[in-house]
Amino acid sequence: MDAKTSSADLSGDAGSEVEAKGARRSRVSGIDRALQVIDYLYETGAPSGAYAIAKAVKAPLSTVYVIIDDLVEKNMLARNADGSIWLGARLYHYGLAYARSLDFMSVATHEMHDLCRQAGETVQVCGRDGDYMLVLAMADGPSHYQVASRVGTRVPLNWTASGRLLVGHLPEAERIELFKRCARTSPTGRAEIDARTLSDSAGKAFEERLSIQVAESDYAVACIASPVCDRSGECVATISIVLPEQKVVSDGNHYTEHVRASAQRIEKLMGWRNH
Repeated sequence: MDAKTSSADLSGDAGSEVEAKGARRSRVSGIDRALQVIDYLYETGAPSGAYAIAKAVKAPLSTVYVIIDDLVEKNMLARNADGSIWLGARLYHYGLAYARSLDFMSVATHEMHDLCRQAGETVQVCGRDGDYMLVLAMADGPSHYQVASRVGTRVPLNWTASGRLLVGHLPEAERIELFKRCARTSPTGRAEIDARTLSDSAGKAFEERLSIQVAESDYAVACIASPVCDRSGECVATISIVLPEQKVVSDGNHYTEHVRASAQRIEKLMGWRNH
């Protein structure tokens, strides 16, 4: 093989590789756009028009129309009678299949309902979604007391007892940087926003396996949470009791014992705790 032939062959191979990479980038970009549309609908929690979606995801309206039409055809999105777009049935079936595959959610949900009966209050299982706490599951208590944060609700980590626990296992410096980035003022104005103070309270709550917040995210609402930790000691979720704040003041110990025990039972059933 002479030098010219070798150079030409290499040039051809390189060109093919660049073209292949370009094609992959194009496909990924299309997938990213589709996910942006789906994420927008999920985060807003309501049907929306194509124009509003395009504006929110900063994409050309023509591009969004094509993506929406394709996803509607595949039953990933649904078009309502008024032309607005919402999540499709196919996503629901995917979610059910995913939920069935999660042993943790099965165990945690069973324990959540048991704790709801024992405490007589609303109970939630929560996880972390980036800079937010996410409500993964919820069992309504028998009273008429209504809780605003339903399944799928995302709130800043500094607003909730669970939010602090979910990052309590992180190194102190990492906690401080995280809270500097994500701490927000709550509707009640009572949620702590100082990063160092939040880091200290998160670390302490994690060590004590208990976090309590009163009226920080919602008026007259309190939350008592305990961490669920995996084999490595990281907090992968929390289980919490959500109740009127006066009940925490009058009989807080009753609830703290229940929620700690529930978290420990989940860890034992998952094989993450040997004692």
